[in-house]
Amino acid sequence: MTAFLPGAPSPYPVHISADPVADRPSRGLWLIKWLLVIPHLFLLFFLWLAFFVLSVVAFFAILFTGRYPRTIFDFNVGVMRWSWRVSYYSYGALGTDRYPPFSLHDDPSYPAHLEVDYPEQLSRGLALVKWWLLAIPHYLILAVITGAGARVARDTAGAEWAWEGGLLALLVLIAGVALLFTARYPQGLYNLVLGLNRWSLRVAGYASLMTDQYPPFRLDQGGQHDPSQPTEPRAVTSRWTPGRVITVALGSLALMIGPTVIAGGAAMLAWDEGDFYTSPTRTVETSGYAVTTDELLLEGSGLDQGLGDVRVRAESVDGEEIFLGIGPSEDVAEYLSGVSHTELLGRIAGGRQQHSGGPPATAAQDADFWVASAAGPGRQSVEVEAQEGSWAVVVMPTDGNPGLAVRADVGATLPWLAPTARALIPIGALLMLGGAVAIGLAIRSASVTRRP
Repeated sequence: MTAFLPGAPSPYPVHISADPVADRPSRGLWLIKWLLVIPHLFLLFFLWLAFFVLSVVAFFAILFTGRYPRTIFDFNVGVMRWSWRVSYYSYGALGTDRYPPFSLHDDPSYPAHLEVDYPEQLSRGLALVKWWLLAIPHYLILAVITGAGARVARDTAGAEWAWEGGLLALLVLIAGVALLFTARYPQGLYNLVLGLNRWSLRVAGYASLMTDQYPPFRLDQGGQHDPSQPTEPRAVTSRWTPGRVITVALGSLALMIGPTVIAGGAAMLAWDEGDFYTSPTRTVETSGYAVTTDELLLEGSGLDQGLGDVRVRAESVDGEEIFLGIGPSEDVAEYLSGVSHTELLGRIAGGRQQHSGGPPATAAQDADFWVASAAGPGRQSVEVEAQEGSWAVVVMPTDGNPGLAVRADVGATLPWLAPTARALIPIGALLMLGGAVAIGLAIRSASVTRRP
């Protein structure tokens, strides 16, 4: 066992270091680093998705064997290392202008480094509680460091604006302003920023099950001041090539999408093929003799094939008798020519246009161009089979007097829903199976090899 001087900080297996002398940041490059890091952020989105999936695998491995699979461990450490380099370059520290490498492996020439000591044995019991229960005190502190607490408070209190970046982002902003006007990064500020990053990454390693050693409540400031710096070279190396990393990332994406596809298919199957998918009820008023929609085009759009039956329902707000009909838009336009009526515009009836005129020449019930119609008191409903063409819906009072207020909705059956659902379920299962196989093959091919 290594001896330490009295009062000396104990080592921690998550090692974070940086070299502030390697590359001094420039005055203004930090203003556009948000743009420069987009490629990294895009890739890290998929890598952290893979990190999550592999962490779940590691959780069960620890639970049953007490060991963190070494290949998965190296991958997850690599994702943390990649993220730390990007954070150090950008708005986690603004510590360098050297562009981060696209790699999971450590780059000795880059000023930011992260290593985690591999644990030969882990507690099975701690794996059940340390990542959520035992880490709560640190999560509360990180909420202040990262700004998560401010975001929760804002959402809870309903405030329109609040600083959401947290303490770390505020300090980095101050550092950026100092660089802009003085071309210098205040050393004390740099040390504090690195200490806060070190605290966050130690907690991340603990919560990711990489160690059973509880993170210290200690702010080890400075880029190279890490009392837990490893003193011995690592005994193993992994073979995570770009191709294997991509395979794991895409496999993890498929593994995450698969359950969603299956759930969507199951929900669609629960929908009866004969049920109508109905719009919200809308109240429409007119001072004229009719309410009509503009042209509902099904020509060449495939809607006539995508829809089964179309249903329109309407009822007078005042309980008066109404006429409800569906007909070709040209015939409806000719019938209502010179008639005072309100036309609803847009497929969602978001607008309306008032047409001036007088009463219709004949009662709507007497016209012969309707493909479906109904008249009487209470709610009236008409159903037609969706077919190619241009159509319009008309609602009128049967007594021939002007003025009308109606509540109406539109619904349709979707005959393609059940076949699509039956296809989605096996597709989701194949995505999950394919993702699991891809991840397994990548992990197997990237298995660690001992150095001679």
